[in-house]
Amino acid sequence: MSTTKTKGRLWTRDELIIAMNLYCKLPFGLLHARNPDVIALAGLLDRTPGSVAMKLCNLASHDPVHQARGVSGLSGGSAMDREVWNQFESDWDSLAFESEKLLADRRGIRIEESADILEAELPRTGKERERMVKQRVNQSFFRSAVLAAYEGRCCLTGIAMPELLIASHVVPWAVNEAARVNPRNGLCLNAFHDRAFDRGLITLSDDLTVQVSPRLLRAKADEISQHWLLRYNREPIRLPHRYRPELEFVRWHRENCFQAA
Repeated sequence: MSTTKTKGRLWTRDELIIAMNLYCKLPFGLLHARNPDVIALAGLLDRTPGSVAMKLCNLASHDPVHQARGVSGLSGGSAMDREVWNQFESDWDSLAFESEKLLADRRGIRIEESADILEAELPRTGKERERMVKQRVNQSFFRSAVLAAYEGRCCLTGIAMPELLIASHVVPWAVNEAARVNPRNGLCLNAFHDRAFDRGLITLSDDLTVQVSPRLLRAKADEISQHWLLRYNREPIRLPHRYRPELEFVRWHRENCFQAA
């Protein structure tokens, strides 16, 4: 065993940013030392799985959702944990990309390879290439973070097939640059309800229950529409285990996208 895996070795900022990356991508119930993803990250950081799992739990203790549940973290928490948490919260776009870049560097691969971006899809050099790479990397991060928050299930139907799930933006990507990568601007929806949400046929109330457009409620509903849309009116969504939708974003969607008439 490496001699660096000693108890008490302080975590660096880069290590914490990489750990936060994994925290965002794992369902809460998998933040333990037996998880293969935790074991793999421990190897990259030259730490024990137990040390990584403890750090993930300490990061979880800063989440308001878990604070409300009484999650207080384990011994070994630090002021830098809080600092890194706040950095993500204030600038998801930059920190998500930085965390992916640091992770790729630890793996000894280029960020394009880490994100499965084909060279043929990118300009050879320049600012446009950098912009496209960052966008693709952050889109992948956002999807992973949103699906993990909802434990890989549609928040309306409970569908758990990844091929059918979309990390839906509450405020669209093109509208709010600062919220593009923020998982609190995301919902895990199946492809059908993602389309309905995007077109304003459904939205959310402040208490995170579904509102179906009055236009649909007034229309004569066929059996399919009844089953896939109208039945969810006033039903609560399945709440995520972290990163609940921000009310500011929910209200924006209701006021700007919802077909209320």
